[in-house]
Amino acid sequence: MILEPLPAGTPVPAPLLTELTALYASQAGFHAISGEFPDPADIRPGHVADALAAELAHPDAEVLLARVDGRLVAVVITLARHPDPADPDPWIGLLLVDAAEQGNGHGRRAATLVEERFRAAGRRAVRLAVLDDNMPGLAFWTALGYSFLGHRRDRELGRPCTVLRKVLLRTPRQAARTAVVAPDGTVFLCRQDNVETGPHWALPGGGLEPGESPREGAARELAEETGWTDLEPGPLLCVWEHDFTRAGIPVRQHEHIYVTPGPHRAPTPCALAGHPAEGILAWRWWSGAELAATDEPVWPPDLHRLLAERADEGAGEQDAERAG
Repeated sequence: MILEPLPAGTPVPAPLLTELTALYASQAGFHAISGEFPDPADIRPGHVADALAAELAHPDAEVLLARVDGRLVAVVITLARHPDPADPDPWIGLLLVDAAEQGNGHGRRAATLVEERFRAAGRRAVRLAVLDDNMPGLAFWTALGYSFLGHRRDRELGRPCTVLRKVLLRTPRQAARTAVVAPDGTVFLCRQDNVETGPHWALPGGGLEPGESPREGAARELAEETGWTDLEPGPLLCVWEHDFTRAGIPVRQHEHIYVTPGPHRAPTPCALAGHPAEGILAWRWWSGAELAATDEPVWPPDLHRLLAERADEGAGEQDAERAG
Protein backbone atom coordinates (compact mmCIF):
# COMPACT_ATOMS: atom_id res chain seq x y z
CA MET A 1 0.00 0.00 0.00
CA ILE A 2 1.16 3.52 -0.87
CA LEU A 3 -0.13 6.73 0.70
CA GLU A 4 -0.15 9.72 -1.62
CA PRO A 5 -1.02 13.23 -0.35
CA LEU A 6 -3.66 15.10 -2.29
CA PRO A 7 -2.18 18.49 -3.27
CA ALA A 8 -3.86 21.46 -1.61
CA GLY A 9 -4.81 24.63 -3.43
CA THR A 10 -5.44 23.02 -6.82
CA PRO A 11 -8.58 21.46 -8.33
CA VAL A 12 -8.79 17.69 -8.11
CA PRO A 13 -8.09 16.23 -11.59
CA ALA A 14 -11.24 14.84 -13.20
CA PRO A 15 -10.07 11.17 -13.38
CA LEU A 16 -9.08 11.24 -9.70
CA LEU A 17 -12.32 12.94 -8.73
CA THR A 18 -14.20 10.14 -10.47
CA GLU A 19 -12.29 7.57 -8.39
CA LEU A 20 -12.91 9.50 -5.19
CA THR A 21 -16.61 9.91 -5.90
CA ALA A 22 -17.02 6.18 -6.48
CA LEU A 23 -15.23 5.45 -3.19
CA TYR A 24 -17.32 7.94 -1.21
CA ALA A 25 -20.56 6.74 -2.84
CA SER A 26 -19.77 3.13 -1.86
CA GLN A 27 -20.15 4.07 1.82
CA ALA A 28 -23.69 5.43 1.77
CA GLY A 29 -24.43 3.78 5.13
CA PHE A 30 -21.66 5.68 6.85
CA HIS A 31 -22.69 8.98 5.26
CA ALA A 32 -26.25 8.41 6.45
CA ILE A 33 -24.85 8.39 10.01
CA SER A 34 -22.41 11.27 9.52
CA GLY A 35 -24.87 13.64 7.81
CA GLU A 36 -22.11 15.28 5.78
CA PHE A 37 -23.85 14.96 2.40
CA PRO A 38 -27.36 16.15 1.44
CA ASP A 39 -28.33 12.73 0.08
CA PRO A 40 -26.07 9.78 1.01
CA ALA A 41 -27.61 7.77 -1.84
CA ASP A 42 -26.72 10.44 -4.43
CA ILE A 43 -23.12 11.58 -3.87
CA ARG A 44 -21.80 13.51 -6.87
CA PRO A 45 -18.33 14.75 -7.91
CA GLY A 46 -19.15 18.31 -6.87
CA HIS A 47 -20.10 17.17 -3.38
CA VAL A 48 -16.81 15.29 -2.96
CA ALA A 49 -14.73 18.15 -4.36
CA ASP A 50 -16.36 20.61 -1.95
CA ALA A 51 -15.86 18.27 1.01
CA LEU A 52 -12.17 17.78 0.24
CA ALA A 53 -11.64 21.52 -0.32
CA ALA A 54 -13.21 22.22 3.07
CA GLU A 55 -10.88 19.72 4.74
CA LEU A 56 -7.77 21.12 3.07
CA ALA A 57 -8.77 24.65 4.08
CA HIS A 58 -7.40 23.76 7.51
CA PRO A 59 -3.67 24.65 7.42
CA ASP A 60 -2.60 21.45 9.22
CA ALA A 61 -4.90 19.05 7.34
CA GLU A 62 -3.77 16.42 4.88
CA VAL A 63 -5.79 14.15 2.58
CA LEU A 64 -3.98 10.88 1.93
CA LEU A 65 -4.93 8.52 -0.89
CA ALA A 66 -4.24 4.83 -0.23
CA ARG A 67 -3.51 2.77 -3.32
CA VAL A 68 -2.88 -0.95 -3.77
CA ASP A 69 -1.64 -2.07 -7.19
CA GLY A 70 -2.72 1.29 -8.53
CA ARG A 71 -6.31 1.01 -7.23
CA LEU A 72 -7.67 3.67 -4.90
CA VAL A 73 -8.83 1.62 -1.88
CA ALA A 74 -9.08 4.20 0.91
CA VAL A 75 -8.92 7.86 1.85
CA VAL A 76 -7.45 9.12 5.12
CA ILE A 77 -7.81 12.69 6.37
CA THR A 78 -5.44 13.79 9.12
CA LEU A 79 -4.90 16.92 11.17
CA ALA A 80 -1.38 17.59 12.43
CA ARG A 81 -2.61 20.01 15.10
CA HIS A 82 -6.06 20.33 16.59
CA PRO A 83 -7.62 23.83 16.75
CA ASP A 84 -7.79 23.43 20.53
CA PRO A 85 -4.33 24.61 21.76
CA ALA A 86 -4.67 22.40 24.84
CA ASP A 87 -4.73 19.28 22.63
CA PRO A 88 -1.13 18.12 21.99
CA ASP A 89 -1.91 15.25 19.61
CA PRO A 90 -2.50 14.94 15.86
CA TRP A 91 -5.86 13.56 14.72
CA ILE A 92 -7.21 11.10 12.20
CA GLY A 93 -10.33 12.85 10.97
CA LEU A 94 -11.56 10.19 8.55
CA LEU A 95 -10.63 6.74 7.28
CA LEU A 96 -12.90 5.67 4.45
CA VAL A 97 -12.36 2.34 2.70
CA ASP A 98 -14.02 1.43 -0.59
CA ALA A 99 -16.89 -0.91 0.32
CA ALA A 100 -15.82 -3.32 -2.42
CA GLU A 101 -12.36 -3.57 -0.81
CA GLN A 102 -13.47 -4.10 2.79
CA GLY A 103 -12.32 -7.30 4.48
CA ASN A 104 -8.91 -7.20 2.80
CA GLY A 105 -7.08 -5.44 5.63
CA HIS A 106 -6.74 -2.14 3.78
CA GLY A 107 -8.20 -0.08 6.61
CA ARG A 108 -5.82 -1.59 9.16
CA ARG A 109 -2.84 -1.08 6.86
CA ALA A 110 -3.78 2.52 6.08
CA ALA A 111 -4.14 3.29 9.79
CA THR A 112 -0.74 1.73 10.49
CA LEU A 113 0.94 3.79 7.78
CA VAL A 114 -0.59 6.98 9.15
CA GLU A 115 0.65 6.10 12.64
CA GLU A 116 4.12 5.49 11.21
CA ARG A 117 4.08 8.95 9.60
CA PHE A 118 3.18 10.60 12.89
CA ARG A 119 5.73 8.48 14.78
CA ALA A 120 8.48 9.47 12.34
CA ALA A 121 7.55 13.10 12.93
CA GLY A 122 8.12 12.62 16.67
CA ARG A 123 4.46 12.73 17.68
CA ARG A 124 3.80 10.85 20.89
CA ALA A 125 0.14 9.86 20.33
CA VAL A 126 -2.77 10.21 17.90
CA ARG A 127 -6.47 10.83 18.53
CA LEU A 128 -9.70 10.35 16.64
CA ALA A 129 -13.42 10.68 17.25
CA VAL A 130 -15.93 7.95 16.38
CA LEU A 131 -19.58 8.89 15.96
CA ASP A 132 -21.59 7.32 18.77
CA ASP A 133 -23.87 5.60 16.23
CA ASN A 134 -20.92 4.04 14.40
CA MET A 135 -20.45 0.82 16.38
CA PRO A 136 -18.44 -0.96 13.63
CA GLY A 137 -16.06 2.00 13.59
CA LEU A 138 -15.64 1.88 17.35
CA ALA A 139 -14.90 -1.85 17.21
CA PHE A 140 -12.36 -1.31 14.41
CA TRP A 141 -10.36 1.36 16.20
CA THR A 142 -10.36 -0.29 19.61
CA ALA A 143 -9.08 -3.50 17.98
CA LEU A 144 -6.15 -1.41 16.71
CA GLY A 145 -5.22 -0.41 20.25
CA TYR A 146 -7.05 2.90 20.59
CA SER A 147 -8.30 3.58 24.12
CA PHE A 148 -11.30 5.52 25.38
CA LEU A 149 -10.48 9.10 26.29
CA GLY A 150 -13.90 10.71 26.70
CA HIS A 151 -17.15 11.84 25.12
CA ARG A 152 -17.64 15.14 23.27
CA ARG A 153 -19.49 16.75 20.39
CA ASP A 154 -17.56 17.46 17.23
CA ARG A 155 -16.73 21.07 16.40
CA GLU A 156 -18.31 21.11 12.94
CA LEU A 157 -21.77 19.63 13.36
CA GLY A 158 -22.14 19.04 17.08
CA ARG A 159 -22.50 15.27 16.67
CA PRO A 160 -21.97 13.10 19.79
CA CYS A 161 -18.67 11.25 19.52
CA THR A 162 -16.39 8.94 21.44
CA VAL A 163 -12.81 10.22 21.53
CA LEU A 164 -10.06 7.58 21.34
CA ARG A 165 -6.29 7.87 21.71
CA LYS A 166 -3.32 5.66 20.92
CA VAL A 167 0.20 6.14 22.26
CA LEU A 168 2.86 6.07 19.53
CA LEU A 169 6.08 6.86 21.40
CA ARG A 170 7.00 5.61 24.86
CA THR A 171 9.74 6.47 27.32
CA PRO A 172 12.16 3.56 27.84
CA ARG A 173 12.51 2.38 31.43
CA GLN A 174 14.80 -0.25 32.97
CA ALA A 175 13.42 -2.40 35.79
CA ALA A 176 14.02 -5.65 37.68
CA ARG A 177 11.88 -8.11 39.67
CA THR A 178 12.35 -11.23 41.78
CA ALA A 179 10.27 -14.41 41.78
CA VAL A 180 10.40 -15.71 45.34
CA VAL A 181 9.52 -19.43 45.28
CA ALA A 182 8.53 -21.18 48.53
CA PRO A 183 9.45 -24.81 49.35
CA ASP A 184 5.95 -25.92 48.26
CA GLY A 185 6.55 -24.44 44.79
CA THR A 186 4.28 -21.41 45.19
CA VAL A 187 5.42 -17.95 44.06
CA PHE A 188 4.73 -14.59 45.71
CA LEU A 189 2.83 -11.99 43.64
CA CYS A 190 1.34 -8.56 44.32
CA ARG A 191 -1.92 -7.41 42.75
CA GLN A 192 -1.48 -3.96 41.24
CA ASP A 193 -3.58 -1.51 39.24
CA ASN A 194 -2.54 0.66 36.32
CA VAL A 195 -4.39 3.40 34.49
CA GLU A 196 -3.51 1.90 31.10
CA THR A 197 -3.40 -1.86 31.61
CA GLY A 198 -5.79 -2.26 34.55
CA PRO A 199 -5.44 -4.71 37.49
CA HIS A 200 -2.80 -7.43 37.17
CA TRP A 201 -0.53 -9.67 39.26
CA ALA A 202 3.20 -8.94 39.25
CA LEU A 203 6.37 -10.01 41.00
CA PRO A 204 7.86 -7.57 43.52
CA GLY A 205 10.18 -5.14 41.77
CA GLY A 206 10.35 -1.85 39.93
CA GLY A 207 12.48 0.69 38.12
CA LEU A 208 16.25 0.91 38.48
CA GLU A 209 17.90 3.88 40.10
CA PRO A 210 20.77 5.72 38.30
CA GLY A 211 23.92 3.61 38.23
CA GLU A 212 22.14 0.56 39.64
CA SER A 213 22.54 -2.87 38.05
CA PRO A 214 19.43 -5.02 37.42
CA ARG A 215 20.43 -7.45 40.17
CA GLU A 216 21.02 -4.61 42.64
CA GLY A 217 17.69 -3.05 41.73
CA ALA A 218 15.86 -6.35 42.11
CA ALA A 219 17.31 -6.84 45.61
CA ARG A 220 16.45 -3.29 46.69
CA GLU A 221 12.90 -3.43 45.30
CA LEU A 222 12.27 -6.84 46.89
CA ALA A 223 13.27 -5.52 50.32
CA GLU A 224 11.28 -2.29 49.89
CA GLU A 225 8.04 -3.95 48.72
CA THR A 226 8.04 -6.99 51.03
CA GLY A 227 10.23 -6.07 53.98
CA TRP A 228 12.25 -9.26 53.43
CA THR A 229 15.87 -8.23 53.86
CA ASP A 230 17.25 -11.77 54.10
CA LEU A 231 16.80 -12.71 50.41
CA GLU A 232 19.02 -12.08 47.40
CA PRO A 233 18.03 -12.51 43.73
CA GLY A 234 19.27 -15.82 42.35
CA PRO A 235 19.63 -16.90 38.69
CA LEU A 236 18.11 -14.87 35.86
CA LEU A 237 14.70 -16.31 34.98
CA CYS A 238 13.94 -14.20 31.91
CA VAL A 239 14.06 -10.77 30.29
CA TRP A 240 10.91 -9.22 28.81
CA GLU A 241 9.38 -5.91 27.69
CA HIS A 242 5.89 -4.51 28.13
CA ASP A 243 4.00 -1.22 27.89
CA PHE A 244 2.10 0.64 30.59
CA THR A 245 1.66 4.16 31.97
CA ARG A 246 3.54 5.24 35.08
CA ALA A 247 2.89 8.60 36.79
CA GLY A 248 1.07 9.76 33.66
CA ILE A 249 3.96 8.85 31.32
CA PRO A 250 3.59 6.01 28.77
CA VAL A 251 6.64 3.76 29.14
CA ARG A 252 8.12 0.68 27.52
CA GLN A 253 9.67 -1.24 30.38
CA HIS A 254 12.60 -3.60 29.92
CA GLU A 255 12.73 -6.01 32.88
CA HIS A 256 15.26 -8.49 34.24
CA ILE A 257 13.48 -11.13 36.32
CA TYR A 258 15.41 -13.25 38.81
CA VAL A 259 14.31 -16.26 40.86
CA THR A 260 15.24 -17.16 44.42
CA PRO A 261 14.00 -19.59 47.11
CA GLY A 262 12.34 -18.16 50.20
CA PRO A 263 10.01 -19.09 53.06
CA HIS A 264 6.23 -18.98 52.66
CA ARG A 265 5.34 -15.87 54.68
CA ALA A 266 3.53 -12.55 54.60
CA PRO A 267 5.18 -9.25 53.70
CA THR A 268 5.69 -6.78 56.50
CA PRO A 269 2.78 -4.33 56.92
CA CYS A 270 5.01 -1.27 56.70
CA ALA A 271 6.48 -2.45 53.37
CA LEU A 272 3.09 -2.70 51.64
CA ALA A 273 1.88 0.57 53.17
CA GLY A 274 4.97 2.35 51.86
CA HIS A 275 4.11 1.92 48.18
CA PRO A 276 0.68 3.49 47.52
CA ALA A 277 1.94 5.16 44.34
CA GLU A 278 2.66 1.74 42.82
CA GLY A 279 -0.98 0.75 43.12
CA ILE A 280 -0.40 -2.40 45.20
CA LEU A 281 -3.84 -3.71 46.11
CA ALA A 282 -3.18 -7.16 47.58
CA TRP A 283 -0.73 -10.06 47.69
CA ARG A 284 -0.85 -13.86 47.68
CA TRP A 285 1.15 -17.00 47.02
CA TRP A 286 0.27 -18.77 43.73
CA SER A 287 0.79 -22.39 42.73
CA GLY A 288 1.85 -23.21 39.19
CA ALA A 289 -1.55 -24.76 38.48
CA GLU A 290 -3.33 -21.62 39.68
CA LEU A 291 -1.16 -19.41 37.47
CA ALA A 292 -1.81 -21.61 34.46
CA ALA A 293 -5.58 -21.58 35.02
CA THR A 294 -6.21 -17.94 35.97
CA ASP A 295 -7.90 -15.47 33.62
CA GLU A 296 -6.36 -12.53 35.46
CA PRO A 297 -3.36 -10.82 33.78
CA VAL A 298 0.02 -11.92 35.16
CA TRP A 299 3.34 -10.19 34.42
CA PRO A 300 5.12 -11.85 32.68
CA PRO A 301 2.23 -13.77 31.05
CA ASP A 302 4.12 -17.09 30.85
CA LEU A 303 5.43 -17.01 34.43
CA HIS A 304 4.01 -20.46 35.25
CA ARG A 305 5.87 -22.03 32.31
CA LEU A 306 9.15 -20.28 33.12
CA LEU A 307 9.02 -21.42 36.74
CA ALA A 308 8.11 -24.99 35.76
CA GLU A 309 11.04 -25.14 33.33
CA ARG A 310 13.36 -23.75 35.98
CA ALA A 311 12.14 -26.35 38.50
CA ASP A 312 12.74 -29.14 35.96
CA GLU A 313 16.27 -27.85 35.33
CA GLY A 314 16.96 -27.78 39.08
CA ALA A 315 15.67 -31.33 39.50
CA GLY A 316 17.84 -32.51 36.63
CA GLU A 317 20.93 -30.89 38.14
CA GLN A 318 20.25 -32.60 41.50
CA ASP A 319 19.80 -35.98 39.79
CA ALA A 320 23.09 -35.50 37.99
CA GLU A 321 24.88 -34.64 41.24
CA ARG A 322 23.47 -37.75 42.96
CA ALA A 323 24.44 -39.92 40.02
CA GLY A 324 27.96 -38.52 40.12
